[in-house]
Amino acid sequence: MSKLKPYIESFGTGEELVLLHGWGLHSGIWNLLVEDLAKNFRVHLVDLPGFGRSPIPSDDYSLQLLTQQILKVVPEKAHYCGWSLGGVVATNIALERPEAVHKLVTVSSNPKFVQSDDWQYAMQANIMDSFCRFLEEDYQGTIIRFLAIQAMGSETQKEDIKYLKDTVFLHGIPATKALREGLAMLNDIDLREKLSDLKMPTMRFYGRLDSLVPNKVAEKVKLLHPDSDYKIYRKSSHAPFLTNRTEFTQDLVDFLKS
Repeated sequence: MSKLKPYIESFGTGEELVLLHGWGLHSGIWNLLVEDLAKNFRVHLVDLPGFGRSPIPSDDYSLQLLTQQILKVVPEKAHYCGWSLGGVVATNIALERPEAVHKLVTVSSNPKFVQSDDWQYAMQANIMDSFCRFLEEDYQGTIIRFLAIQAMGSETQKEDIKYLKDTVFLHGIPATKALREGLAMLNDIDLREKLSDLKMPTMRFYGRLDSLVPNKVAEKVKLLHPDSDYKIYRKSSHAPFLTNRTEFTQDLVDFLKS
């Protein structure tokens, strides 16, 4: 197993809180929230392998790899908040190492990201396929289009897209392997049957206007994981922590402190 470790930086004091970003980005996506969160928690920002400042191991790029890599650098026990792909990683950590997770929060995440006959509340398979294809031809353009989808429909759409664009290439270009194999992983992930194993307090946040993770999934996941709670932000798309930053931050603090 690779000895490389992900990049991590930490702020504030208090209970430990690990923030995990989504595909194509890096932990700088959380920067606007850090100051407020650091008043309540010791906040740890981690770049997933191959994104931001984290090196990419030579091992297969899998959910298992991401889980093991993150656990190398984070505190022994913490709250976890993961966005999109980061939500899946946080959930998998909670499943594999429940003793390491106080409370679990997922944001615009899905236990199965791509539609199938028995799971309509997800991305259409052809959209995922075209992403993979476009990525090969023009990865920068594809990522920028992907970012635009995340802000679509929100009241602060222009500002959100600008912030995402300004943030995404801040630490250079993500590793091609992380982009390509990260998408392949999202295509294959299915944690539905395991959700009922989660025993820690769990909160899920969604955007009503999200085209990648339809908000109808909120109720479907509730059937799989009855002990979890959720909130849907009415005027938000895929990144409610940007579009509804103040409200989201307060909701996150309230849940983790309750």
